[in-house]
Amino acid sequence: MTKKQLALEIIERLKKEYPDAACSLDYDQAWKLLVSVRLAAQCTDARVNVVVEGLYEKFPDVNALAEASVEEIEAIVKPCGLGHSKARDISACMKILRDEYSGKVPDDFDKLLALPGVGRKSANLIMGDVFGKPAIVTDTHCIRLVNRMGLVNGIKEPAKVEKELWKIIPPKEGSDFCHRLVYHGREICTARTKPYCDKCCLKDICKKVGV
Repeated sequence: MTKKQLALEIIERLKKEYPDAACSLDYDQAWKLLVSVRLAAQCTDARVNVVVEGLYEKFPDVNALAEASVEEIEAIVKPCGLGHSKARDISACMKILRDEYSGKVPDDFDKLLALPGVGRKSANLIMGDVFGKPAIVTDTHCIRLVNRMGLVNGIKEPAKVEKELWKIIPPKEGSDFCHRLVYHGREICTARTKPYCDKCCLKDICKKVGV
């Protein structure tokens, strides 16, 4: 079985296992996902979802957040960790959205990458979830699982993993595939305990069962 064939089989099995997999960050507008994904660095999505409620209550739109001081933002987002740097990036990002994009999030990958605090993972998440464009989000679950499954071989750098996956994952499948990897990584192919290979829908095709 080639890597591309393996990828297609894994995609189909995970679809059946997690048919409703989606982003676990709560948002109803693109700019809110931009904020949440910055806060999610080294923090759980569950905590981010709680913290942003208070942030949006006080600053309900791009303009309000752009006008807020870094200190005001930091006071609210501090529970997510790295409070000052995250608040600084969010403030700068909202100012750019206000001043250069009429308060809208750009649907161009390179323009997203140019925003403060936005890396390839965040840009891909927004491209896929908000704009429905081809995207591959190489978070920690994705990197761990695709290495274990044999879709990539010993590659840990996110950008390199993304590059390899683009070769074997159909563009229209990338975003949902990565969401399903998060679900599978939390429930079955875990990081902090031994993976539950006996319960895994991929156990007969996975390259590294039990690793």
